[in-house]
Amino acid sequence: MTTINEIAPDVFRINTYFPDFNLGFSQFLVRDEEPLLFHTGMRGLFPTVRDAVAKLIDPADLRWMGFSHFEADECGSINEWQAIAPHATPVSSMIGKMVSVDDFATRPAKGMVDGEEFSTGSHTFRFIQTPHVPHGWDAGLLFDTSNSVLFCSDLLHQNGDVEPSTSESVLDRVKDTLVEYQASPLANYLPYTPMTESIMNRLVSLEPRVLAAMHGSVFEGNGGKALKDYAGIVRDVFGASPNDREVESVLVSESYGR
Repeated sequence: MTTINEIAPDVFRINTYFPDFNLGFSQFLVRDEEPLLFHTGMRGLFPTVRDAVAKLIDPADLRWMGFSHFEADECGSINEWQAIAPHATPVSSMIGKMVSVDDFATRPAKGMVDGEEFSTGSHTFRFIQTPHVPHGWDAGLLFDTSNSVLFCSDLLHQNGDVEPSTSESVLDRVKDTLVEYQASPLANYLPYTPMTESIMNRLVSLEPRVLAAMHGSVFEGNGGKALKDYAGIVRDVFGASPNDREVESVLVSESYGR
């Protein structure tokens, strides 16, 4: 089932829940003079997302396709969108443009550098370069400075068929999801690097009022505090000390050696 909810003025969450995975995938349409879709979804999801977008704008008018990093649920249907929207242009980090997107897409991307801004009409977006947050060398996020919405990709990932948006804390179910993934083939979902803390602090300093997560509920409220608390969860789950990692590596090696 696919739902559409307005999470901020002219910003719409399009979400499709997959019961087999206990996981929802969200795309965010910003309805403006030059409409922007943050996350295209996978190729297989394109007809569903296209039909949802058609309830809000003419899909042929789509101008921008934003995403964090090169991954199927982030940007898998770029070419399908470019086939029906003649001016649709991917927006990615400059690294993403150079190493992946321009080779993949029908038409080249707008490559962004850290702190660069662009306007779609009444909305202004700032690109925040976030290498390996959530994951990928090419990662980055868009911050809508006009209404303080941070499109935060896999940050605040929550499993389940949850409410579209909430002002209640989502951090308990975020932690439950990450701990569950660590005990599954999806372990080490989020890399914890020497840059992670400083990148998260930059996001905290934006003081967003809305955190538009791809998976799970959109959080409305004190986004800076929510991100700060989230950073602590990520550190606890993924930020083991080098000695801990060495012990874990030995245990894994011994397990496979049996």
